[in-house]
Amino acid sequence: MDTAIRSQSLDDRLSKRNFDLLSKYIYDYSGIKMPLNKMTMLEGRLRRRLRLTGMTSFDSYCDYLFKHGGLEQEAIHLIDAVTTNKTDFFREPKHFDYMVSHALPDILKSFGDRRLRTWSSACSTGAEPYTMAMVLSEYLGAKAPERDYFVLATDLSTDVLDKAKRGIYQNELLQPVPGEMMRKYVMKSADNRRHEMRISPKLRTKLGFARLNLMDDKYPVGDPMHIIFCRNVLIYFDKPTQQHVLNRLCDCLLPGGYLFIGHSETVTGFDLPVKQVANTVFKKG
Repeated sequence: MDTAIRSQSLDDRLSKRNFDLLSKYIYDYSGIKMPLNKMTMLEGRLRRRLRLTGMTSFDSYCDYLFKHGGLEQEAIHLIDAVTTNKTDFFREPKHFDYMVSHALPDILKSFGDRRLRTWSSACSTGAEPYTMAMVLSEYLGAKAPERDYFVLATDLSTDVLDKAKRGIYQNELLQPVPGEMMRKYVMKSADNRRHEMRISPKLRTKLGFARLNLMDDKYPVGDPMHIIFCRNVLIYFDKPTQQHVLNRLCDCLLPGGYLFIGHSETVTGFDLPVKQVANTVFKKG
């Protein structure tokens, strides 16, 4: 048994050659940079795929992908395995404060649309778009009950989209939700042992989920948006990819609409049809 374990351990290692093949494909497909210092991380994340596909080594897995047409079936699972999906309700809360104090009053004044169109373009497991929906529901209910809203939630990973659609979260993840919103929009489990809650059906009906790759040349999101969130995803891209993504996002934004990016991100050096109106908040001219 010890010999078998040692043999599997030696066999199940990611070589530099295979890492180069995988990292190039991941970049070309998703725009995600995978430098050499990520090799151990990539190896760890792909071990589960090896087990699930019955592969005995990274050599056989990469041969399957790149020599035997396996990418047609495996690409989505490969990308799911390598994408990072950190998410929190009311993450970077100043953005939601700005929505309430500036962006939404301006949009209601400037646009006569009956329904506000908003987009969480890297929605992960759903905390961001559900937070957007809570803020929109509260604000419009108090200030413009005749107006409606819709939140499009997209991501590259099918795994996280499935979780987002269900809208079920561990109790501690929902702790940042204010008490009144918690009472309105979150349902506790009937079984206290489960330590989880679910977003209310009424709020879930305001969201639509779809898989979307930000590396695509066009984003099939329908009519232009009043608000777009693209937070904490640009940091995984190099400058040319950031330019590509930001241009496409601006194409999907109404003149007078708002783009929110992550607090650690910047658009400095890019020629875009937006002006900065707050920290990491931009308005299209």
